[in-house]
Amino acid sequence: MSIKLETPRLILRPIEQSDDKAIYEYAKNPNVGPDAGWKPHESIEETREIMNTVFFKKENTFGIVIKESGKFIGSIGLDKEPKRENDKALMLGYAIGEDYWGCGYTSEAALALIEYGFKTLGMELISAYCYPFNERSKSVIKKLGFKYEGKLSMCQKRFDGLVLDEECYALSAEDYFRPRN
Repeated sequence: MSIKLETPRLILRPIEQSDDKAIYEYAKNPNVGPDAGWKPHESIEETREIMNTVFFKKENTFGIVIKESGKFIGSIGLDKEPKRENDKALMLGYAIGEDYWGCGYTSEAALALIEYGFKTLGMELISAYCYPFNERSKSVIKKLGFKYEGKLSMCQKRFDGLVLDEECYALSAEDYFRPRN
C-alpha cells in the first residue's frame, strides 16, 4: 500500500527511483547536508546508493512535491527513535533544497507528517534533533510546537569527523491534541 499525504500546497509521496536527479540537486549543495550531519553528495551514483539504503528500506519516508508544479524539492520522514527505547516514539527528519528555504514548505510538510504519526500510526511522541547552530531547523521545530528537552554534549560524530552537540526536542500526542486557545 502506497501512502500519499496532501497539504494545501504539497504532496508527500513515496520516493521513487526516478527522483534521483532531484534528490542529487539538493543533496549536492554544501549548505544542505552538513547542517543535518551528512556530507554533500558527490555524484548521482552516490545519491542512488543512499536512496537504496536510506529511503527505500524505511517506512514513513516521503518525497516533498509542490502540487502546482510537480517539482520534487525535498524529503521528510518519521524514523525509529535512536535515543529512546519506546515503540510509540518516532523521530522527525527532513531535508529541503536551498531554493525553497523560508517558504514554509518544511513546516507544512512536517505538520502533515506529525498528524499522520499521531492519528494514523498511533505514536505517543515524536522527537526532533538538530545541531545548536542550525537556526533554520530550530525555527521549524519550535514553530511545530516541539518542546526543548535539552542538549546532548558531544554526542554525534558528523561525516567530517567533528563531534557535535545535539539539541533535543519532543512533541507528545497529549500536547498535540490539547486544545489551543
